[in-house]
Amino acid sequence: MNHRNGGAAVVESLAAHGVETVFGIPGTHNLEIYRHLQGQGIRTVTPRHEQGAGYAAEAFARVSGHPAVVVTTSGPGLTNVMTAAATAYAESQPMLIVSPGMPTGTEGRDLGQLHEAKNTSAAMGELVAWSRRVRTADEAAETVAAAFAGFAGGRPRPVHIEVPVDVLTQDWSGRPHRAEPAAAPVADSEAVVRAAEVLAAARDPLIIAGGGAVGAQREITALAEALGAPVATTVNGKGIVDEAHALSVGASVRLRALQKAAADSDALLVIGSELGDSDLWEGEIRGRTVIRCDIEAAQLDKNCPADHRLLGDAAATVAALHTALTVRGGDGAARAAALRTACRDEASRDAGPYAQINAAVRAAVPSDGVLTGDSSQVTYFGSVHFFDLPAPRRFCYSPGYATLGYGLPAALGAALGRPGHPVAVLLGDGALMFSVQELMTLVELGMPVPVVVVDNGGYREIRDQEAARGIAPVGVDLRTPDFAALAAAMGAHGARTTSTADLSELVARALDADRPTVIHFDIR
Repeated sequence: MNHRNGGAAVVESLAAHGVETVFGIPGTHNLEIYRHLQGQGIRTVTPRHEQGAGYAAEAFARVSGHPAVVVTTSGPGLTNVMTAAATAYAESQPMLIVSPGMPTGTEGRDLGQLHEAKNTSAAMGELVAWSRRVRTADEAAETVAAAFAGFAGGRPRPVHIEVPVDVLTQDWSGRPHRAEPAAAPVADSEAVVRAAEVLAAARDPLIIAGGGAVGAQREITALAEALGAPVATTVNGKGIVDEAHALSVGASVRLRALQKAAADSDALLVIGSELGDSDLWEGEIRGRTVIRCDIEAAQLDKNCPADHRLLGDAAATVAALHTALTVRGGDGAARAAALRTACRDEASRDAGPYAQINAAVRAAVPSDGVLTGDSSQVTYFGSVHFFDLPAPRRFCYSPGYATLGYGLPAALGAALGRPGHPVAVLLGDGALMFSVQELMTLVELGMPVPVVVVDNGGYREIRDQEAARGIAPVGVDLRTPDFAALAAAMGAHGARTTSTADLSELVARALDADRPTVIHFDIR
């Protein structure tokens, strides 16, 4: 059990970087990694599918701010996690995926080996920031260290390391590697002064904060207050400014009211966002004078050309802008209130019953709780706009890759990433059916997670799109199980309701339970 080999090189290097939890499923080829995990004090969490492991890891990173680790076996174990890897890439979350590979010298030879594929490392390389196949145990340790250095020094995105099975069993007498993280870029001081002058002179400043700014809540709030500037966020930036704050207009960038306000603004400051169509919903963000701040140079003109470019860490750059202000703005609360009302009215036109459902869940979940959602109408029409949050890193949803099946395993990762904080799931029936097996993982871990499944009888959003195009419903009206009974069969609690009046009490009771509770909410 104390044999040190390539597996130990990987695991000891993970432990050296503070990793305490690994998501994954043991398999024939990765057992030399699993051999060493417990001895290094690393907890193993075994979901029922590698895709669930990947989604759980993505949510763990999202709520904790720390890199997450997934260990898969070769072949299908790795390909099963690819969708989650692509999700983490789209949402800029730090995830390390470690998998075994075919023995050295046999790769690509089509020999008919167990789990053999043409080139899984190359396939992963097309989905994540980088994928490397190592050749020695020492190189495995070095590459783990390189992954963590990259997470700390730039835009966080997933990476993959493939360790051939013969390297995993290779004797190793080295020491775990721990590379010093690369320094985050600091915005040019002269560029900061020029941008601060523009902001100070503006009559109608507006701030948009994205997922790249989640570590700058205090700095952005202080700058907004100094300028009297309303603050809108993307979905991934939700809560960067407390959504009860007088200057917050919520996660509203998709709404035309907010996009018009941006176009009218004489100083639009965009922090940590690519302003992609997945957030803007066929709209656009423009401003008369645009200032963009990002940690990655390629983002500074993406989808909205900038007049002033600040390449640097969000927190440090915004703090520098605040310091450089020579004139303080007025009270923007009235302007923010009007914009918030216009956005809320616009969002209400799409929300239907989902606003009330979210209000009922919000009433039951404590302010320090985390909500996970899915590519479901109750999430993007409902939770984004009607589940207010006081801080970032408390909402798990994938607006970019827009994957189905994320919400339930995300709750697992969120609960482990923020231990002691309540976690609730609110999603649609179509989304839950993609990953319902992960309810068993929550049961095994005794997690008191309410899982509210809003049943609209299948894929309602696609049904609506078919109708809008004059297409008769095809493949969208689906039979759903009795989710409460299914929950009971899996060892969870189950409940059914059609009333939002009962929903808050059911969610509150579920948060105090000894295991997860599925609440089947039928709106058909």
